[in-house]
Amino acid sequence: MTKNSVLGTLYLIPCTLANPGEISASPDDVLPQTIKRALEVLSIYIVENEKSARKFIKSIIPEKQQAALQIAVLNKHLDYEGNREYIQPLLEGKNIGLISESGCPGIADPGAAIVKLAHEKGIRVVPLVGPSSILLALMASGMNGQSFAFNGYLPIDKQEKKQALKNFERLSQEKNQTQIFIETPYRNNKLLEDLMQNLNGNTMLCLACDITLPTEFIKTKTISEWKKTKVDLHNRPCIFILHKF
Repeated sequence: MTKNSVLGTLYLIPCTLANPGEISASPDDVLPQTIKRALEVLSIYIVENEKSARKFIKSIIPEKQQAALQIAVLNKHLDYEGNREYIQPLLEGKNIGLISESGCPGIADPGAAIVKLAHEKGIRVVPLVGPSSILLALMASGMNGQSFAFNGYLPIDKQEKKQALKNFERLSQEKNQTQIFIETPYRNNKLLEDLMQNLNGNTMLCLACDITLPTEFIKTKTISEWKKTKVDLHNRPCIFILHKF
């Protein structure tokens, strides 16, 4: 791993989609060797959650001294000036690893602000290969992977949520575009009820939960078919994907 003579390099390090001890395969099977090599040499990190990041690093490199790690925890409420402090080591020629709480940094993740700032400062950004729940769910959905949109979280207000779902359904049919969204896990069952109430019966819906866990559940059915199926999504990390043909 080389370093610019003036500036450091920002490495985007994907982590497992669940706690290392809970995935259906060992971390070595899920993550490529490039991530292991990065964790071996990096000692400075920007992370979304310190506890889970330390556990992740320890699961990949058990012999790494945790006390020697320099870890800064992202604050999603910081302004531009606040974020500048995170990248100071990069400006001093030191390399940094950016780790999300789950999956890929910068994808539905506050780390995107750090990546943006790195580009503004001319810092080299290196994305490493690893699991993304959004892409894994899309791959397994059977829906259009040529044109798709990730919409993040839906509005909490009931009428605004209904309008958003109707809009996704319309865009999906008009543009032949798969629509992807997520919800806070404890609200999953309520969102599923909203989907049943507001979407057309022939609209396709994929529910992709607990990806890479032993409890992994990925099914694609029409809304009419889902109405006849009982499934509990409560507190399970879930990706929702719809397509109206």
